[in-house]
Amino acid sequence: MAERGGLISTSELADLLGRSETRVYDCTTYLDYQPEGSAVPYLVVPGRRTFEEAHIPGADFLDLQGEFSDSSTELRFMMPRLPQLEAAFARHGVGDGSRVVLYSIGTAMWATRFWWMLQSLGFDALVLDGGLDKWKAEGRAIETGPAKGYPQASFTAKPRPGLFIDKREMQKASTNRSTVVVNALGPQFHKGLEPSRYGRAGRIPGSVNVPAATLIDAASKTFLPPEEVAPKFAAQGITNDKRVVAYCGGGISATIDLFQLHRLGYDHITLYDGSMGEWAKDESLPIETG
Repeated sequence: MAERGGLISTSELADLLGRSETRVYDCTTYLDYQPEGSAVPYLVVPGRRTFEEAHIPGADFLDLQGEFSDSSTELRFMMPRLPQLEAAFARHGVGDGSRVVLYSIGTAMWATRFWWMLQSLGFDALVLDGGLDKWKAEGRAIETGPAKGYPQASFTAKPRPGLFIDKREMQKASTNRSTVVVNALGPQFHKGLEPSRYGRAGRIPGSVNVPAATLIDAASKTFLPPEEVAPKFAAQGITNDKRVVAYCGGGISATIDLFQLHRLGYDHITLYDGSMGEWAKDESLPIETG
């Protein structure tokens, strides 16, 4: 099976550290889940504290909600306008000729979210397999303290259309026979067996379930190889001749599904950015359970 790029190993990254073009970013965010009935399902906590406790030498920190999300909406982590993104990435040293490596702690979804955002801007970044967890487990060098940052760069996006869709487009996609809608949340949430933090329990009608957690090795935090994940998608009717739209709770974990589909060679893949954080709250939209 031909494997498309996007993944970099810890040993490969170790060889790149110190090169002038290398840019390494910790993308970690933490979700402080609130008690049921709270006004918001979770509080967003940037991973600066854990970054300062330990990070890959030379790395910078990216604050997803603080700098790289739309602050004009109550929904978390929504893609902002292009000028904001260009300016934010340029401030952090992403530019022409940069070799960008993204990682996060505990789960790859924060790194894959930034990877997907950069994909939509026409920039091909790399995701560190196993993240900081694997890097530290191997006894590799770490740094502590605040980020030193990279020199300001010039970042000009070359947008790739169709990588993000909104609620209206999601409604059309959910009834399109040439499209498969895939839910990256766990099966208990997909079936509506547990209360949802986002609103009504259940799923977008017609969607299939490939949980993001099943696409990564739980012990090593590394991505499962293509030959292991391909059958998981095929079993849900996801084939390369169809458009695939992924969603989750807030448009984050679904990017793990998209990253694995990218590695498998899928070209027509899309993220519903609002995901259940938007859909489940809108009483005019249908919900499916069972």
